[in-house]
Amino acid sequence: MTPSAASSSPGAPGLDIPEATVAPGGTATTSLTVRNDSDIVEAYALEVVGDCAAWATVEPPRVSLYPGTSETVTVRLEPPRSPEVRAGEMPLGVRVLPAEHPEAVRVLETTVHVEEFHELHTELAPRRRRGWLRGRYRLAVRNQGNTPVQVGFTPGQAGEELAFAFSPAEPKLEPGESAEVGLRVRTGKPVWFGAPVVWPFTVDTAESGDEGETQRDASAVRAPLDAEFVQIPVFPKWLLAVLAVLLALLLAWFTLVRPAVRSAAKEAATEAVQPRPTPPGEQGGQPGTGSGAASGAQPGGQGTGAPSGAGGDGSSTGSGPSGGDGTSIGGGTSIGGGQQSSSTIDLQTSGGETKAGTYRVPEGSVFGVTDIVVANFQGDEGVLTISFGDRKITTIALETFRNQDYHWVTPIKIPENDTVTVEVTCDKPGTPATGRRAQGCHEVLNVSGVLSRTTR
Repeated sequence: MTPSAASSSPGAPGLDIPEATVAPGGTATTSLTVRNDSDIVEAYALEVVGDCAAWATVEPPRVSLYPGTSETVTVRLEPPRSPEVRAGEMPLGVRVLPAEHPEAVRVLETTVHVEEFHELHTELAPRRRRGWLRGRYRLAVRNQGNTPVQVGFTPGQAGEELAFAFSPAEPKLEPGESAEVGLRVRTGKPVWFGAPVVWPFTVDTAESGDEGETQRDASAVRAPLDAEFVQIPVFPKWLLAVLAVLLALLLAWFTLVRPAVRSAAKEAATEAVQPRPTPPGEQGGQPGTGSGAASGAQPGGQGTGAPSGAGGDGSSTGSGPSGGDGTSIGGGTSIGGGQQSSSTIDLQTSGGETKAGTYRVPEGSVFGVTDIVVANFQGDEGVLTISFGDRKITTIALETFRNQDYHWVTPIKIPENDTVTVEVTCDKPGTPATGRRAQGCHEVLNVSGVLSRTTR
């Protein structure tokens, strides 16, 4: 490059800089001629200023000239291949500072034409997706060039089984700008059974021009991105095995288990409806007089059984059998060698006192106790003790129950003149259904069993 004619003003250098064109990542040079038109020896310091100062240098950066002489220096341009160096025209300035006459400093300017370069960086994640019909991917695109571009995507697949959709389809990126693009891949039909099907595909990224034509950077060839979509079956293999096992179990049920169950149920139903033998003492389904029924009467005209007692003072009241005809009154029935009998002890106790109520077994009898029921209907507090003769059966805290019952398969036998005793210590009377606290504790004991005669 040849510089133009220099200026010749006194004390100032003659300067001129031709325009230059440079490609990012490359090197270009231009030059300028410095002439000393003064009458003294002068030294000149040269420095690049402006937008190109970061990647432009002057060689040599300092010259000394005798009067009337000149020297040509080189301006070296080395812009990096970076999005920060935009394509287009950029001003270049060189400041020339005389050492002896600093007031004569001058800044010479020219234009540098920065060429375009295109570079796209694309990543696809993930590279492998699994699904029944569709899969989603992400494309990260960055414009590493120095000019705005519109990016287009071209999918590739061996067949036509996959459909592709990009969102956004053609993003526009400034130099250094990044964007994330969603990619949806879809198959045409599902796979119902069998092994997974692998569908490989590629995605090619290119810059689209204003007219929709694809542009490619000749200096950088981008390989297509490889990925694959794994289409899994709707019903896995193990489901077929489970269905086969369930079918086998169902067949076994209908062929083996169900007939056996129905046969056992039928036998049980047949046995349930068979007629039962008539128990002794019954004729024609009606109860009759027991052959072993005891007869006799107690003083006072009552039959053998539990004597009646006065209520409220600790004595017992009960129902027993009638005379020796084998029938009973007040709930007694003739059963084998004895009669079913029951008696009730109604006991009222003042607060802070202990009181006992008894039922005495009649002379010449044995009472086989099978059931007792204790009622604490007021919710009194205290202690209740039940004894058969000198045998203590149980001791209960009154506040722990309202109704309590005991039953024995084998009767507990109480001999003649022995007693069933209930003893109550009243700590605190409860509140009956009337809602007013009672004056004293009130408990009821019912004892039931079989009363048998020991003498004829």
